[in-house]
Amino acid sequence: MMTTRSYAAQRPRSSAPARRRTAVRRRALGLVVAMVAVGVLVIVSWPTVHHDIQRIVLPLTHADIIRQQAQEKQLDPGLIAAVIDAESKFNDQDTSSAGALGLMQLEPDTARFIARRSGATNFHIADLSTPQVNIAYGAWYLHYLLQRYGGNEALALAAYNGGEANVDRWLVTASQSGRDFTVAQIPFPETRAYVGKVLGLRASYRAAYASELGI
Repeated sequence: MMTTRSYAAQRPRSSAPARRRTAVRRRALGLVVAMVAVGVLVIVSWPTVHHDIQRIVLPLTHADIIRQQAQEKQLDPGLIAAVIDAESKFNDQDTSSAGALGLMQLEPDTARFIARRSGATNFHIADLSTPQVNIAYGAWYLHYLLQRYGGNEALALAAYNGGEANVDRWLVTASQSGRDFTVAQIPFPETRAYVGKVLGLRASYRAAYASELGI
């Protein structure tokens, strides 16, 4: 006669644990497949995504005007693009609290000075909202400052941001002290940061937009 215990011992084990293990394996496999699919999608779409991100972080418009003005004024197109980025982030309708206008944020008095020195006729301040005029005037001013400071880009950019009179005073003070004037010695924090920012952006634009800028 078979006892209850011996009968129970001979019953086959439940298949529930096996089914659970199978389900877990299937879910894990599905997760791996999904991750692989996402990875492939990222790899395939990365060039487009990277390009879109670059356009947001490092925008560039009016490349044809920048190339033209760089060639005409004998400037690095990357420098012009960097100044525009630092000044207005390529917003041609930008106006600062100080009244500086357009892509290269030219103040009305500076624009009138440029118009007189460059021989422009029938110039109106409203013209600075036009990219062609604004970039042409900004490029002329950059060229003028570079000539004024012996090709020293840091000094030219410091004057573009902080004014020629201030840069001249700093140079005189440094000379009287018997030392060379460096970017680190610019007393205006904003101007000191501006010079470093533009020089960094110039390198970025040259690397990212060499063909567009004709470099």
